[in-house]
Amino acid sequence: MSAGSSLSPQAPPPVSAGARPQASPFRLFQAINGYHLTEGIRSAIELDFFTAIGAGHRTAAAIARQCQVAERGARILCDFLVVNGFLTKTAQEYSLTEDSAMFLDRKSPAYMGTCTRFLINDSNREHFSRLPDAVRYGGAADHSELDPDWPGWVDFARSMAPMMMMASQGLAQLVMGNSTGPMKVLDIAAGHGLFGIAVLRANAAAKVAAVDWKNVLELARENAAKFGVAQRYSTIAGSIFDVEIGNGYDLVLIPNFLHQFDVETCEKLLRKLHAALRPGGRVATLEFVPNEDRVSPPMAAAFALIMLAMTPAGDAYTRIELETMARNAGFAHHEFHPMPPSPHSVLISRRD
Repeated sequence: MSAGSSLSPQAPPPVSAGARPQASPFRLFQAINGYHLTEGIRSAIELDFFTAIGAGHRTAAAIARQCQVAERGARILCDFLVVNGFLTKTAQEYSLTEDSAMFLDRKSPAYMGTCTRFLINDSNREHFSRLPDAVRYGGAADHSELDPDWPGWVDFARSMAPMMMMASQGLAQLVMGNSTGPMKVLDIAAGHGLFGIAVLRANAAAKVAAVDWKNVLELARENAAKFGVAQRYSTIAGSIFDVEIGNGYDLVLIPNFLHQFDVETCEKLLRKLHAALRPGGRVATLEFVPNEDRVSPPMAAAFALIMLAMTPAGDAYTRIELETMARNAGFAHHEFHPMPPSPHSVLISRRD
């Protein structure tokens, strides 16, 4: 056995029909070496391999010239990406898969490569290096990311915006329908602002007030101007738990926020929002929502581990848990909407 063979096990042999599968360490080695794929994708995005291939530079030599890397390096990384389903290979030429062409070519309007700046940053890596402690104590001891002055908030909002484009448009379609009349809307933890902006683009008579930290709201205002809705977009700087938000809202958006907190804190916020709504007003909560078994669907269920590693008491809440929190805050009527192909779901709760 060579020195490297134990680090790169081959896939287990196929099992014949009716035969009991043999135990194999293959899945274990996949998990242990999972960071290889993380770094491979990060490197290909950073070096712009996907954009180069999309532009017609399809051999290792051509990719190397375009991206200014060694030909050997280009060949090995591209072959690795073929093995993992991000590229295809015919003879000596590489091509983008449908997903890679859509999300990893910088020339695509749906490009998502910027998300690596936040999802694979040093802070996130450090949190997961301390995962055993988070498991021992039920949450992260260091949660500086929840502080208003954390420098990563703006980078988070900027880098994650492309990932939220589909979800923001889907949410706007759900809550707006064919509505064209005046609407007063509050956008909680607005970040990049795309959720409120999508509502404004869907209804020319709507007005949005966005709540977030002051430095993050600068990016939200930039995006509002970019999409031509700045005149109907206002901001409230500070923590949603502390700032005055007024009342008489027709709609409150809570995108990707409740998962950071425990149930008691979520209910406290929902009670504040209930009081800020007019009678008949609605709260739309967008989250990763696992089924009651908490192990499906995979992406929503696995999100709970991120909250364990990153927050003191956050979680991926089930539909029943979200509805119970909203009911305890005074909301009596609920609609639940999965949003395929997005991994998110939306709970719309209405005030009587």
